[in-house]
Amino acid sequence: MKAQINGITLAYSDQGQGLPVVFLHAFPFNRTMWEPQLAGLSNRYRIITVDLRGHGESDAPFWRYSMDLFADDVKGLLDHLDIQQAVLVGLSMGGYLMFAFHRKYRERIKGLVFCDTRAEADTQELAAWRFALAQKIYKEGTKAVVAEMGPKLLSAAAYQTRPDLVRQVEAISLSTQMSGAIGDLMAIAERPDSSPDLARIACPTLVLVGDGDRLTTPEENRRIAERIAGAKFTIIPSAGHISNLEQPDAFNQALDAFLKTIR
Repeated sequence: MKAQINGITLAYSDQGQGLPVVFLHAFPFNRTMWEPQLAGLSNRYRIITVDLRGHGESDAPFWRYSMDLFADDVKGLLDHLDIQQAVLVGLSMGGYLMFAFHRKYRERIKGLVFCDTRAEADTQELAAWRFALAQKIYKEGTKAVVAEMGPKLLSAAAYQTRPDLVRQVEAISLSTQMSGAIGDLMAIAERPDSSPDLARIACPTLVLVGDGDRLTTPEENRRIAERIAGAKFTIIPSAGHISNLEQPDAFNQALDAFLKTIR
């Protein structure tokens, strides 16, 4: 399905009934990364997955992106779907987006699920790496993303034993348009430190992270949970950064248990 939101076309999926749960994907992915959650949870909840601008079937304008802009797009989609409150589930960049959404539209939030992400802003070194990667993408296309990030997105074991999953992750990454990938990197590098916001989060919150996540470590995710009153923290065994794809059953089980407390 597609909708006109904030002057662009956003593609999304909307399946199931009940508590609305909106899934926000990682960089450089799209809504297809949530297929195991759509399949496993849409019989109990209204599962909405969205291609953020620059990704999947959504428009990819070549212009400045920001987390606030992504948040405005998600709010616009909620308005389009006539959803007053939803649970937001965001992995990595999707988690960064959720911090921005909470700052701007916290009254629209029923619950938050942070997955394999971090609250802190980029260090100078990390921001410089994103800038360099953006230059590579401009010259080489999105294959530069796969070369740089591909070996870090899954657990070490997955690269040895699960070639189909590795190919799936690479294919989703390669499908991202250059304008979207570069726009993401600027938005991520320029996002503010959200650590001071953690104490202001009052809704039900779950933090999930793969035990082998090398990009946003379990310790970084634990810090999020520790600073949000009442937050639950769960480590997904045998999973790297894209924990929902690598261990979908464990991920869905943890998410379902949390959603039942809200429903």
